[in-house]
Amino acid sequence: MLELKNITLHYGQSQILHGVNMVAEKGKITCLLGVNGVGKTSLLKAIAGVHNHSGGQYLLDGAEKKAASAHHLAKAGVGYVPQGRDIFPLMTVRENMEIGFACLDKSERTLPEEMFELFPVLKEMQNRRGGDLSGGQQQQLAIARALITKPKLLLLDEPTEGIQPNIIQQIGRVISFLNDQGQMAILLVEQYFEFAYQLADHIYSMRRGEIILDGKKSELKKAAVLETLKV
Repeated sequence: MLELKNITLHYGQSQILHGVNMVAEKGKITCLLGVNGVGKTSLLKAIAGVHNHSGGQYLLDGAEKKAASAHHLAKAGVGYVPQGRDIFPLMTVRENMEIGFACLDKSERTLPEEMFELFPVLKEMQNRRGGDLSGGQQQQLAIARALITKPKLLLLDEPTEGIQPNIIQQIGRVISFLNDQGQMAILLVEQYFEFAYQLADHIYSMRRGEIILDGKKSELKKAAVLETLKV
């Protein structure tokens, strides 16, 4: 579904990503690990079209995406749940979810009941303002909003950050459920190692904007993965 070949990215004169190669397959959870500041979020922003990559090839479902906008990529099937969630605080939960309609044809602009089955609290609070929700509830809302766009590739940036343990478990179950459907590729960036390791099919680890470890979880020793996360 996603293939990156020698991707580079710059912010002004600063180079953030150095020749990143990565594949995220449909029906698999691909986890990108690394300590803070190594370029993980920058890579997700490049994949989502928030910040264009400087060089290399970005292939989505076999088609190259060069200087594509975030809107174009969303319509092409890239769902993005950013770090910090980016919920609109004065809009209702329902209105926040309906933002995902911008990527859909008019005939598809309905809130599927499945969203409320995955996240029951959103049904109870759909008329509450987004800013009134707890951090965990906002994270569920951000994931639901991305799913409304019917993504082929789902990007999740630190979904457990600042979230209470019971909500982390629920989010983990939702990610596993989505993966079991086999309809999308999931790329997860995560600091909570045990959460990521439990979910992962394939693991990448990044340091200073470069991939330093790449392999199927079944073929990697846990200690070797942890070693790459030492500062």
